[in-house]
Amino acid sequence: MAPAITTLAADAPELSAANTGFMLICSALVMLMTPALAFFYGGMVRVKSTLNMLMMSFISLGIVTILWVLFGFSMAFGTDIGSIVGWSSEYVGLSGIGVTELWDGYTIPVYVFAVFQLMFAILTPALISGALADRVKFTAWALFITLWVTVVYFPVAHWVWGAGGWLFEMGVIDFAGGTAVHINAGAAALGVILVIGKRVGFKKDPMRPHSLPLVMLGAGLLWFGWFGFNAGSWLGNDDGVGAVMFVNTQVATAAAMLAWLAYEKIRHGSFTTLGAASGAVAGLVAITPAGGSVSPLGAIAVGAIAGIVCAMAVGLKYKFGYDDSLDVIGVHLVGGVIGSLLVGFFATGGVQSDAKGLFYGGGLDQLGKQAIGVFAVLAYSLIASAVLALIIDKTMGMRVSEDDEVSGIDQVEHAETAYDFSGAGGGASSRSTAAPAPVVTENKKVDA
Repeated sequence: MAPAITTLAADAPELSAANTGFMLICSALVMLMTPALAFFYGGMVRVKSTLNMLMMSFISLGIVTILWVLFGFSMAFGTDIGSIVGWSSEYVGLSGIGVTELWDGYTIPVYVFAVFQLMFAILTPALISGALADRVKFTAWALFITLWVTVVYFPVAHWVWGAGGWLFEMGVIDFAGGTAVHINAGAAALGVILVIGKRVGFKKDPMRPHSLPLVMLGAGLLWFGWFGFNAGSWLGNDDGVGAVMFVNTQVATAAAMLAWLAYEKIRHGSFTTLGAASGAVAGLVAITPAGGSVSPLGAIAVGAIAGIVCAMAVGLKYKFGYDDSLDVIGVHLVGGVIGSLLVGFFATGGVQSDAKGLFYGGGLDQLGKQAIGVFAVLAYSLIASAVLALIIDKTMGMRVSEDDEVSGIDQVEHAETAYDFSGAGGGASSRSTAAPAPVVTENKKVDA
């Protein structure tokens, strides 16, 4: 992610209509990723939790948007305070920004940068929701989002992307969100589920996806939106770096999907649609921090490694007994860690920066920086998220009752169901009063 960079007035760029239009399109693509995630997650849960899963993503669009305007953008990208957080009064309420005022060092308005970054802030807490399926009160989830983005996301975004942020100043490379988005969300998911516990029937009852077509639709839309997420993070289209990121996004995702399916075939004997969708997402996650540093061949390696390792990681919840409902930890946390660390191996020094990885003669320096960034964000998000979940759980309660969970969280929390079959097959009045015809089964006549 390109942060704020102060330039001399004589070198100040002019507004570019092309880059501005490009970034508005990218912002819309990233916004689409949150409804896409809702479909992806919504298809993976059981019927009785479908609407709740959709709403856990959609509510983030409302809550985070308002918080971002009021103070989030200021905290993430305002003037640095101690390398930990930002603050600029003109960003509060977005009230002190000129219509044509440019983001420092770039050719796009501040408003455009702010709305692009807003879409990242919306998506990140929505990612967490997949780990909590079936069992969290909607009001508690809404409060958690409010507290989490304020305490965790806004400061971490400043660490990684804000001018003066300590990880940015150290030289940690995170092109579009491996640490700030995916590791952040994955670690938060782990912190929360350690507090709220397992679903009723975990490891006993079948908890299969109720709609794999919905999962595939969500995965496809995520893949589509991710081009805006990744290529847009260079904040312009002038030097070809965004184009490299676009190509690497496609390449790594394809490699990860194939690698996941190959592992699945060898390990379980089948190529599943859920595996294809999950593999694609794993590749998208892993290339997010690395795609501006590696070549297309490096992107194949990043994607293939992520596809195999994430496919292995999703089974860890059964070994260690944590209930990560929809594999947020196995895909987003593990995939984010892989992609961030592989920068230290595959960075060519010829794309977004001159930093080189181990395989290109750069030694261990960049790998060390990446490791610091990975584990700093992981530890902070894990601990802070667990503390926030514990506070909510001890005050208002974070989980629905066991009876409500078993009967279905959709009806309890939203007074609706995802599918209404009451009109299917016609009513009693449309049926014939005559006796039903006999059914022929294996050449034997059986009364219906």
